[in-house]
Amino acid sequence: MSLRFAKRMDNMRASEIREMLKLTQRPEVISFAGGLPAPELFPVEEMKDVFVKVMEEYGRIALQYGPTEGYEPLREKILDRMVKVKVDKLTTDNILITSGSQQGLDFVAKAFINPGDVILCESPTYLGAINAFRAYEPRFVEVETDDEGMILEDLEKKLEENENVKFIYAIPDFQNPSGRTMSIERRKGLVELANKYNVAIVEDNPYGELRFEGEINPAIMHFDTEGRVIFLGTFSKIFSPGLRVGWIAAEKEVLKKFVLIKQGADLQSATVNQIAVAKFLDDFDIEVHIDKIKNVYKRRKDLMLNTIREEFPEGIKVTDPDGGLFTWVVLPKHINARELAAKALEKNVAYVPGGSFFPNGGNENTFRVNYSNMEEERIVEGVKRLAQVIKEALTEVRA
Repeated sequence: MSLRFAKRMDNMRASEIREMLKLTQRPEVISFAGGLPAPELFPVEEMKDVFVKVMEEYGRIALQYGPTEGYEPLREKILDRMVKVKVDKLTTDNILITSGSQQGLDFVAKAFINPGDVILCESPTYLGAINAFRAYEPRFVEVETDDEGMILEDLEKKLEENENVKFIYAIPDFQNPSGRTMSIERRKGLVELANKYNVAIVEDNPYGELRFEGEINPAIMHFDTEGRVIFLGTFSKIFSPGLRVGWIAAEKEVLKKFVLIKQGADLQSATVNQIAVAKFLDDFDIEVHIDKIKNVYKRRKDLMLNTIREEFPEGIKVTDPDGGLFTWVVLPKHINARELAAKALEKNVAYVPGGSFFPNGGNENTFRVNYSNMEEERIVEGVKRLAQVIKEALTEVRA
């Protein structure tokens, strides 16, 4: 049988992370590969109670179709999440509930990208965004980054050199994959450049509330003066990824476009899950829950980095994030982390090769590790196994 698929299918690739996760399901594998929250921190008992109450109090509503824009009480509560990142001038008319923020990425691509249009993104950037955008046949232009995020001089250079730039895609807090955080000054400068060159900004912010110490940064949207920023948020990292509840925040006229796309995609996100999240926020203190998550993740991050410093050979760079789920490792240029990943799996330890996070390829001497999902003793053991693999590779090269 030979079916004639759309040309866009030629540009669609399996997520390297999702494919790798299939290989790491064996219990003996210590996986630093996925961006998975710690399952032992899920509020399982609380949610048992919540779902019973949802059925008792809202059963006929929860099991019925709902408005495309989403469950109004939940949209009101999302305004509180936006205030937490210093965005306080929105109403529920600025909020659309999505099936996770990944759906938001697909909607952004569908709304903005024509074949050949230019997307400016951090280098490296989130693999899931690359895959979501790539289906619509854009041209990716990578912007150089350092420890403070996008380098504005290079961003402006790329804006000047490229026509048909549709939007700038950025993950400002504890970036996936690098773990870096964009400075406040660069957030302001990013908005100023978007205004100057008349382009949109897509702010992907799943990790902003997971700052380990100090005040949460204001979102890029906080500095928006012309309605250019489209903010993607989610409950996946601060609550539960399995419920698939995220949101888009944008100017009303922009949001109307996403509502139309949502109607064609799935009509609405699951009503019962939306009500359940809203009910949890009513009955329990999510800030206490988030604090518990942050404490565990900080402890695991510190343990991973301390073990890396003790066990990895010299000459290897690693980021030290102030929050989030990931750290980023840079090996000597002659070491291929993709080839190394296969050898690591032989020792039952997994990570994601860094080349996947560069839409135009290269940088195969990098990899991403996740510290949120493994218990402490497995973090230590996994890092030791990785160190052994790296040392063996360095020895082979010298030989």
